[in-house]
Amino acid sequence: MPQPAGTTLTDAHVAGIGASLAATDAELARRYPGDPGTRQPVHTVYVPADAFTAGTVREWGDRALAALDEHAPDSGALAAVLGLPGGLAAEVHDRVRDKLRREPVEDLRIDFEDGYGARPDAEEDAAAVAAARTVTAMTADGTAPPWIGIRMKCMEAAVRDRGIRTLDLFLTALLDGGGLPAGLALTLPKVTFPAQVAAMAELCGQFERAVGLPDGRIGFEIQIETTQSILGPDGTATVPRLIDAAAGRATALHYGTFDYSAACGISAAHQAPDHPAADHAKAVMQVAAAGTGVRLSDGSTNVLPVGPAEAVHDAWRLHYGLVRRSLARAYYQGWDMHPAQLPTRYAAVYAFYREGLDAAAARLAGYVAKTAGAVLDEPATARALSGYLLRGLDCGAVDPAEVASRTGLTRAELDAPAGR
Repeated sequence: MPQPAGTTLTDAHVAGIGASLAATDAELARRYPGDPGTRQPVHTVYVPADAFTAGTVREWGDRALAALDEHAPDSGALAAVLGLPGGLAAEVHDRVRDKLRREPVEDLRIDFEDGYGARPDAEEDAAAVAAARTVTAMTADGTAPPWIGIRMKCMEAAVRDRGIRTLDLFLTALLDGGGLPAGLALTLPKVTFPAQVAAMAELCGQFERAVGLPDGRIGFEIQIETTQSILGPDGTATVPRLIDAAAGRATALHYGTFDYSAACGISAAHQAPDHPAADHAKAVMQVAAAGTGVRLSDGSTNVLPVGPAEAVHDAWRLHYGLVRRSLARAYYQGWDMHPAQLPTRYAAVYAFYREGLDAAAARLAGYVAKTAGAVLDEPATARALSGYLLRGLDCGAVDPAEVASRTGLTRAELDAPAGR
C-alpha cells in the first residue's frame, strides 16, 4: 500500500496563518462581494421631469416603432443600413420590433438636473411629488419599466439643498403612495470628492431610519462626469474611494460623456464615447468596480437620428457602432437620449448576443462536460460564458429553449458558474 504523504507544517501552523488573515478575509468579502446576480438593464433613458408622464414609456416605444417602420421597415432594410448578414438581420429585426411593443424602455430616469435646470422652488416641489405619484400609478398598473427613479441635483453647495429636498419629496410621496418600487434607481451627478458620496449615503440612511425602512434599502448610482472623480488632487485614482464612501449603497457607475469631455477641454465636435479620454476614464471605472458588485454604464451620443433618411441612417450606424463597441468592452449598459435611438440600441444588443450564441454555448457545454476542445477554458472563462448567455436571456436577445438546446443546461445550472 502507498505510504501517506509526509508533511512538515503542523495544524497549529496552518491555523496560525488562517488567524493572521482573518481580517483580510473579512475585508475581501466586504469590498469584493462579486456580481449581484440580478438582471442589468441594457440602457437608461433620461427624460426631463417636466416632460415625464404616465404615457412616456409607451410614447417612446411608439415613436421608436414609427422610426423603424419609416427607415428600416424590414430585415433587408435593416441589414443594408447596419451591415448585418441577412439571416441575423431577420432574427434581430423581429426581436427589436417585439421589444419595442412589449418593453421599449428598461430603465427610466426622471431628470431634475441638467435636463430640467433651475426652476422656482414651488415648481420643482410640485414636479417631484407629481413624478412620484406617476411612478406609483405606473407601478400599480404594470406600465412602469423594470427600473425607474430620478436624477437629483448634485451635492455642490449651490444646488445641494434643492437636490436633497427633491429627493426627500420624491421618496416621501412614493411611500405615501404605497411604497418604494422594487426597481427604484437614484442617480447622484457631478461627483468630485468622496465626501459627497458619503453624504449621499448618510442621507439615505437617515431617511430609512426616519420612516422605518430596512438599512440599505436605498442605493444610488454615482455619475462619473468630472475629472476629479477619476484622478484626485493627490494623483491617486478616486473611483475606488467613491465606491468605498458609498458604504455598500453604490449600485452603478455611469459615465457622463459631455460633462467629462468638457472638463478635459475637448472641443464640442470631438466629444464622444469613443474618445481616448473617455476610454481612459471608463478603464479606470472598470478596474475600480471589478468584483465590487457595482455595475457600469457607458454614456450617450448626442448625434440624434432625426431628419431625412440619410441623416437617420448615418446616426443609426454611429449609434449601433458605439453600442457594439461598449458591449465588447464589457460596458453592458448605456444612455439613450431619443426614441429613435431605441431601434439601434436593441439591434446592437441583440446582434451581439445572437451572433455569439453558438460559440459561447458550445464552449460552456464543453467546459461543463469536461470535454477537450480547441480552446482551453478555465473557471473564470466559464463565468464569463454563462454571464454572456444570461445577459442575452435577460434582455430577450435569446430564448431559454435556444440556450438549453445548445448547452444542455437549465437556467439554474447557468446561474451557478456565473456566480448568481
